[in-house]
Amino acid sequence: MSTPVLLSWSGGKDAAWALHALQQRDDVQVVALLTTLTEGHARSSMQGVRHTVLQAQADAAELPLLEAWIPQACDNALYLAAMHEALQRAQQRWPGIARIAFGDLLLADIRQWREQQYADFGWQTLFPLFGRDTATLARQMIDAGLKAQLCCVDSAQLDADFAGHAFDHALLDALPADVDPCGENGEFHTCVSAGPMFRRPLQLQQGETVLRDGRYAYTDFITTAGPA
Repeated sequence: MSTPVLLSWSGGKDAAWALHALQQRDDVQVVALLTTLTEGHARSSMQGVRHTVLQAQADAAELPLLEAWIPQACDNALYLAAMHEALQRAQQRWPGIARIAFGDLLLADIRQWREQQYADFGWQTLFPLFGRDTATLARQMIDAGLKAQLCCVDSAQLDADFAGHAFDHALLDALPADVDPCGENGEFHTCVSAGPMFRRPLQLQQGETVLRDGRYAYTDFITTAGPA
């Protein structure tokens, strides 16, 4: 019998590929995607992906989207409180669930932080992609049909002109040598529109790119299947 699992969902390629990896396993079953949204913006807190796009991704994966809302000025305590409340709601819906998966690839300090914080809530953490070679993994994703575009670029690490670029072999060939092919050091984030984890592709329209905090180039994406 498979164990129910939540998957932390940002709307990006690593979360999507973690879903795909978990779908190949017999011992676990992803029952929902858990996303963190910022109040007033209605976007994922890291990627800046619109709520409507996140919902469309969940619909394409045929999974419910659980939402943890945090304020715009959010410290660690507020974040953990929102996450704890969302986990409690999950346990009311799926009694006995106590495992959550993440798409982290390399950063051991982030993994350790997650393990400790969620253990304090009585939850176990899974990292189905952790330790993979990111150069190999990036091309594996693309070859398997994953389609994504860069929705956020840290211009202190990568030229802002890459914002909006497709996550494809041409991008990987063009990235500077010191930029991780999966953007694991925060160089860039992505918004996924298709892949083997989805039952059907999303129809996304690329919007404008804006620079925020004098550093982060965000490219907007809107689902054409619903309201903006």
